Amino acid sequence: MLDQLEALRQKAVADLEASGDTAALNAWNATYLGRQDGALTAILRGLKDVPGDQRKIVGQRANAIKVELEELLAARRSALAAGELARALQAERIDVTLPGRAEPRGGLHPITQTIRDICAVFAEMGFHTVEGPEVETDYYNFQALNIPADHPARDMQDTFWIVPGQLLLRTQTSPNQIRIMEQTRPPVRAVVPGKVYRNEATDATHEAMFHQIEGLLIDKTTTMRDLRGCLERFAHAIFDPASKVRFRPSYFPFTEPSAEVDVTCIVCRGAGCRVCKYSGWVEIGGSGMVHPQVLRNVNYDPAVYRGFAFGIGVERIAMMRYGINEIRLFSQNDLRFLSQF
Repeated sequence: MLDQLEALRQKAVADLEASGDTAALNAWNATYLGRQDGALTAILRGLKDVPGDQRKIVGQRANAIKVELEELLAARRSALAAGELARALQAERIDVTLPGRAEPRGGLHPITQTIRDICAVFAEMGFHTVEGPEVETDYYNFQALNIPADHPARDMQDTFWIVPGQLLLRTQTSPNQIRIMEQTRPPVRAVVPGKVYRNEATDATHEAMFHQIEGLLIDKTTTMRDLRGCLERFAHAIFDPASKVRFRPSYFPFTEPSAEVDVTCIVCRGAGCRVCKYSGWVEIGGSGMVHPQVLRNVNYDPAVYRGFAFGIGVERIAMMRYGINEIRLFSQNDLRFLSQF
């Protein structure tokens, strides 16, 4: 019987060492230590058949083997649990020496970049940048700019009124001409970028909200030649050194004389294409000499001072620079479009 116990112990130890997971340990426990069908349990039940002089020795040895196997099982379970924990920790291990995941860097909106580029060009010519309110009074947006309540020019600017006849979303950046001249004595050199609002149908080239840059220069000897020189230098810096500027007679209530400003089409270089409607020229804004009445409205003597003003459409400039034919792309916040700039 003792030989049988020793053989059982050796086989149980060998099988235990070969058990590699919890399921195998549970099967081993049932095979050797199970209360119903365990091999060692069967031997202990058979002690009643052992002769009386050997029963005590066999019983003590069987119990000793049971205690040993239980201790080995507990140790094996702990080892397997530690190994599984180590593997789990290794799988979740973070190598702190690796570089972190870089967050994507943002960039300037193409309209913002265009505004900065334009203002930088005029800064080199001595113009400083000024900002003004987007909610304006009727006086600054219209009346002080020589556009009284019954003036037909108001019909050209479909206005978003906040308080009819009093407060509105500015239809142009020109009101800042008045604000700047009210606060400054000549000479004056300023550009004013910002949003403007007009209640008009939206299409590929028109938006209800868009951006303008207003330019103003007041001095004693300012002429249309100075205006042309500033706009030519602007066109050379923003578009191409070979770009040309063309004035076409026009009408604005706050300038006299007035002119639409065209530049050479940057797509066809003046040869004529679909972009410029085969004219070789693309309009970028309006301009002219500040009207004497506007100067009087800010207590400037038109016999002493004169100046010029211009308004440039920022979206139009950006569309020309980047070859974009849809103005609504600038306001749709599509990262596929914006990430190109």
